[in-house]
Amino acid sequence: MSTASVNDALSTSYRSSAAGALRGSDAGATVRLAGWVHRRRDLGGLVFFDLRDRAGLVQVSFDPAWSPAEILAEARAAGPEDVVQLEGVVALRPEGQRNVNLATGEIEVRATAMRVITRAEPLPIPVYRTPEEELPAEDLRLRYRYLDLRRPELQHNLQIRHVAAQSARRYLSEQGFLEIETPMLTRRTPEGARDYLVPSRTHPGEFYALPQSPQLYKQLLMVSGYDRYFQIARCLRDEDLRADRQPEFTQIDAEMSFVDEEDVFRVGEGLMAAIFREAAAVELELPFPRLSYAEAMARYGTDKPDLRFELPIEDLTELLQQADFRVFQATQGTRQRIRGLRVPGGGALSRRELDELQEVARRGGAPGALWVKRGDDGFSGQFARALEGGLGERFQAATGIRAGDLFVAVVGDFRSGTPRVAVEAEGPAAERSVPTGLEPALDELRRHLARKLNLIGQAKHAWAWITEFPLFDWDPDAGRLVAAHHPFTMPHADDLQALLGATAADEPVSAEAAQRLFRRGMRSRAYDAVYNGNELASGSVRIHDPELQRRIFRALGIGPEAA
Repeated sequence: MSTASVNDALSTSYRSSAAGALRGSDAGATVRLAGWVHRRRDLGGLVFFDLRDRAGLVQVSFDPAWSPAEILAEARAAGPEDVVQLEGVVALRPEGQRNVNLATGEIEVRATAMRVITRAEPLPIPVYRTPEEELPAEDLRLRYRYLDLRRPELQHNLQIRHVAAQSARRYLSEQGFLEIETPMLTRRTPEGARDYLVPSRTHPGEFYALPQSPQLYKQLLMVSGYDRYFQIARCLRDEDLRADRQPEFTQIDAEMSFVDEEDVFRVGEGLMAAIFREAAAVELELPFPRLSYAEAMARYGTDKPDLRFELPIEDLTELLQQADFRVFQATQGTRQRIRGLRVPGGGALSRRELDELQEVARRGGAPGALWVKRGDDGFSGQFARALEGGLGERFQAATGIRAGDLFVAVVGDFRSGTPRVAVEAEGPAAERSVPTGLEPALDELRRHLARKLNLIGQAKHAWAWITEFPLFDWDPDAGRLVAAHHPFTMPHADDLQALLGATAADEPVSAEAAQRLFRRGMRSRAYDAVYNGNELASGSVRIHDPELQRRIFRALGIGPEAA
């Protein structure tokens, strides 16, 4: 919304303008403002304070040349967060006194009248703070939430959220979607987290579930012929609080009929481009890059790679197994792999910083990490002696390592790109699957080193589609398959025959047959949209064949009654 539109919208009997919407073009105008005293500066004969309202801040000046004595006295007595109404004239600030970091920084309001509407008591937490000051403790900010929500940063965030929501509604409506609300009191369905349950007053002993997503309702809308649906949906999941997980959140939920992945990607990219354009004045590059799940895991160690920097993972198993180094040689004849990444400029890290890499790798499940540096006179580090002679030259050619670079390696089992045990094999090897691997260790190392060496472009916006996710995961405790995405996800066309063959009998799939299906690495038509290393959207092509859906339920051990 333009500043003129803000002024028009927020104009009331209390104020003629919004404080934060005034600009140099308003110079000479007499205005009436209302808001909160953000901070005050008393310079003896002059008093200044920043007046804050939803639109932002503006400097108000009190000077004997234009402010009556009683108004000057009121200004000197004003405290932080007092609510005031004032009148004055908009004036350009003198050259050298303009604040380029403030939208209203070229002007001030010279106050000619003021009244205090409400005086604030001493504040338990500050609203104004300098850049050097830390935020109060979170429990205090939650206790005094009404003060914390006054902070300009939070007000800005919520305004951006509003713009993003309006942009989404506008774009999706233009693409033929209908906004339809779905019920909040639902029947429990098997999804990824625990449900919140609400007891029924009219049916004692029965419970409603609060929706983890509008999953079943939007599918109902599709089979009812609504074609394209969306809603800005509240979702509730009874799971532990983490940086990217919380019990209650809002998502843009959508469903489309008669489309494939490319149609979804086109609409999804257009939606993100519209939101970024309107909410952040950023033009995204379209189309987004595409990576299969297997490619992302093998190259970056994660299904949500941060593509603002490279640092790709390399598999050097066959090369380094030839080294005279016990840890590498021990991988011969096993499923274990030797993978690592070249870090340009990483040779500048201190020994203490290199020692930190052990703990970083352990956070990702590895026993540790191995490193070697390349200097002007050769290699140094934990396996430097193993790289003497021709092997070192081949290592240099394979990795591109140069003087000043670092190479960090992890040894162990990896889920991606590992030669699979033949599904017909017998004995202990046939029973061994790798439901999880050491990819997280390389992902942790990659992100840690990028932060340490300032390789992340903070102004970049790196989107990507991750496709062909696994159809199944393995639950080792239950000894059975579970849906990696959800049980209604369409299998990849190239894996359909194997699935149909394994589920031909009209009975639940045995544990042995289920494990064989898992080891085949069956793929799905599920996809994620990843932004700067964070999963921001997820979806899939649904199963629309009843017999195929029954086969999936059979593989998952879901009987007809539960289905």
